[in-house]
Amino acid sequence: MDLKSKIRVVEDFPKAGISFKDITTLLQDGKAYKEAVMKCVELLGDKEYDLIVGPEARGFLLGAPMSVLTEKGFVPVRKPGKLPYETVCHEYELEYGVDKLEVHKDAITPGSRVLIVDDLLATGGTAKAVCDLVEHLGGEVVGLAFLIELEFLGGREMLSAYDVYSVIPFES
Repeated sequence: MDLKSKIRVVEDFPKAGISFKDITTLLQDGKAYKEAVMKCVELLGDKEYDLIVGPEARGFLLGAPMSVLTEKGFVPVRKPGKLPYETVCHEYELEYGVDKLEVHKDAITPGSRVLIVDDLLATGGTAKAVCDLVEHLGGEVVGLAFLIELEFLGGREMLSAYDVYSVIPFES
């Protein structure tokens, strides 16, 4: 199946000059959604990991079903104020400002091997922030898996210390 054809491209969203890759059209097709999740799992081959971590919110859409299929735990990373227990917060810079992410302080134990999963790799800022959170808690990032990679934005460069996997490349 051509998964790339299932992704809607919306020009000038959320602002002029941006070519937004909308995965909701892929999610609406059950067979395509299943294949996307399966391809993410297959990308990893024999890589060993204990937990899957997914950042809010689209990382949940791929990470949680991957967690079920692989029988690994799933850890959500959220925006501040969304998790009910004690959290660890990480502030990071974006090209247009600052953002924050949180995870429960007991969600990742020292020595845990962690796979980070998200829908899209762009500049790598959010993914790097999630890596920093995992490592702050003593986890080892064994890889990052993305459904889509916007190759022209160079996100892999920010993540050069890690194994990075993607299913669907976009060159522009």
